Amino acid sequence: MLNDLKNFIAKYKGKKFNETITPMDKADTTIGLQTNLLPKNLAIAICNQKGGCAKTTTAINLSACLAQKGYKVLLVDLDPQANASLGLGVDLENLEKSIYDVLVNNLSLESIIQRTTVGELELAPAISILSGAQLELADILGRETVLKIALRKLRLVKSYDFIFLDCPPSLNLITINALVAANSVLIPIQTHYYSLEGMKELFSTIDIVRERLNFELEILGILATLFDTRTKVSHQMLEQTRDYFKDMVFKTIIHNNVKLCEAPIYKKPIHLYDPKSQGAQDYWALTEEIIALTGYGDRFAQTENQIPQTQQLNATREAIV
Repeated sequence: MLNDLKNFIAKYKGKKFNETITPMDKADTTIGLQTNLLPKNLAIAICNQKGGCAKTTTAINLSACLAQKGYKVLLVDLDPQANASLGLGVDLENLEKSIYDVLVNNLSLESIIQRTTVGELELAPAISILSGAQLELADILGRETVLKIALRKLRLVKSYDFIFLDCPPSLNLITINALVAANSVLIPIQTHYYSLEGMKELFSTIDIVRERLNFELEILGILATLFDTRTKVSHQMLEQTRDYFKDMVFKTIIHNNVKLCEAPIYKKPIHLYDPKSQGAQDYWALTEEIIALTGYGDRFAQTENQIPQTQQLNATREAIV
């Protein structure tokens, strides 16, 4: 089965954001990030049609860790199960507006965004009726670009460093909307054999989207999740995954950790629920890797350093006057 993926993997090998490329050169490469999208509004779809591979866990905790570090982050919940919304404390029973209204009723994305208790993290919540959006979107003109247009309008009034799109566990029209709206794709994959079965279909879908709807879409990386250090099969599948996908696989591994299962019960991301847990350490490591991979670290540091310099310049001007 892994041999069938070679044709899809070949065209993505070596395309990483941390290559030796100057910012002005990036617009002319196939990496897929335009300079006008850096350092703001980088949209990342967290996608895998297989359920139970920690998509939502990754969406919540990666978003929360980045927000805790001071980055402005928006998490868009596109899963009808609304687990990302539940995990961040949204009261779904009293929710009046959701991403369903954006996709189907042409409501503005800004109007449904909610603040969370985590740093600079904001959320566009989902609700169970989103499962019906698949049929309703089918009759809409330009149905694959509804979310992309909504994000474009949002960017005119609000600015984020990262926008994460938590996709449903299927390759339906909602997932296609996410892939069309995204700059890149983060693929969580459980280190089990069955998790690799659907990778060919996922890569094929990404390839079609790139050819027809979003030629800038690239794969940010493949994230090994639910890794059980005690089992031989986990080690074997991780080794095979890294052997075939090479540098597309993140260095960070998300280990199987009971604290990651407990945290949603208390409506908290893992770094707030149990900062010393293995899960918290893993997602902090992934956060640092994402920052380095996308080049945000240097830009964020430069922005912070410019603030005192500006204040000092203003003080000098006042003294001269």
